[in-house]
Amino acid sequence: MSEPASIPILASASPRRRELLGGLGVRFEVMTAEVAELDGQTSPQLAPFEVAQENARRKAATVAILRPGRWILGADTMVALHGRLFGKPASIDEAREFLRALSGHTDEVITGCALRSPEGAEKILQEISHVTFRELTDVIIERYLAEVNVLDKAGAYAVQEHGAWIIERVEGSRDNVIGLPTERLGELLRMRGLP
Repeated sequence: MSEPASIPILASASPRRRELLGGLGVRFEVMTAEVAELDGQTSPQLAPFEVAQENARRKAATVAILRPGRWILGADTMVALHGRLFGKPASIDEAREFLRALSGHTDEVITGCALRSPEGAEKILQEISHVTFRELTDVIIERYLAEVNVLDKAGAYAVQEHGAWIIERVEGSRDNVIGLPTERLGELLRMRGLP
């Protein structure tokens, strides 16, 4: 039996986003689709928040083709430092390089969300949090890489997994750093009457 159209579809494979959205008490389905995502190399003319928003739009639009007439939520999280975007690392070596680059600095974690209505109208929102890293030694970096699966995480880190080893403080929404700006997103979903 198919779900009613009022139950949104989360267009994301991220288990963290599923957990965060579920924590809002929202009933939802999950469906992912292959999407060509933008990054700093493919779209150097775009600001980091524009990249995150466009990727969120693309995810929602792709799932909308497969599931027309449904509410769909797409989301994308990027880490930015001094104009450089840090997406998901392609390898442990790249993850190691990311952590070295972020060490001792404060980065921006930007999540773009695209909520697409059954009629195709989009509401876009974004949230920016700031994460200040400790000065990381090679020993700490190697310990972190050994304990945390970083290859599916923007910036090669997760505040919720041994974050105290590498992170000094978070300013702004912690949930946003994990993958969804739940405070603002919950308000948006309630305004749309979504369960």
